[in-house]
Amino acid sequence: MQLFLDTAEIDEIAGRARAGLVDGVTTNPSLIAKSGADVFDRVAAICAAVSGPVSAEVVATDVEGMLREGRRLREIADNVVIKLPLTGPGLEACRSFADEGVATNVTLCFSLNQAMLAAKAGATFVSPFVGRVEDAGGDGIGLLRDIRAHYDRHGFETRILAASLRNPGHVEAAALVGCDAATLPPKTFDEMIRHPLTDTGLEAFLADWEKTGRGGLA
Repeated sequence: MQLFLDTAEIDEIAGRARAGLVDGVTTNPSLIAKSGADVFDRVAAICAAVSGPVSAEVVATDVEGMLREGRRLREIADNVVIKLPLTGPGLEACRSFADEGVATNVTLCFSLNQAMLAAKAGATFVSPFVGRVEDAGGDGIGLLRDIRAHYDRHGFETRILAASLRNPGHVEAAALVGCDAATLPPKTFDEMIRHPLTDTGLEAFLADWEKTGRGGLA
């Protein structure tokens, strides 16, 4: 499963990308606004930091506005993916972009019906929001499982990009149900690395080495 960072902060992307841990980045209007940067400048900087897909979201709510903004965002770099809301106009814009060969990420998906429509509209990615589904009392991981089963049964090529992942358990569950990708905030990304047994094991190894009095290995 590919791992994307959900951020618009360059310093949160750079180190993780250098280690080969980041396959792409997702952004949204809230993240861009929080960064305080110009949207086009920031998307360009992110695209330069990672070679994988970078989702950049339109803010228009009508079809023509979405197409206009999406095409402008697409001019920034070849790895820009146009992020569209799962609305009627968003699906219509998605079909237009699909016919043009432009990659899209249809976001704010909360049901199997919506995921089905996104796939039929030719979405490259669909982003089901696991955490927000659970906030509303639903089964976020169950939704991912149902979408995976439906796409496989009917041969849809749309990739499932699990979003609104709140903890490492969400990431593991998304991987186990067969999601193609997951996007997560840097905090959750870093929590995947840590385990208390790793910490205690390392402490023990270092304590034993200290007893040898040999110092470093260099």
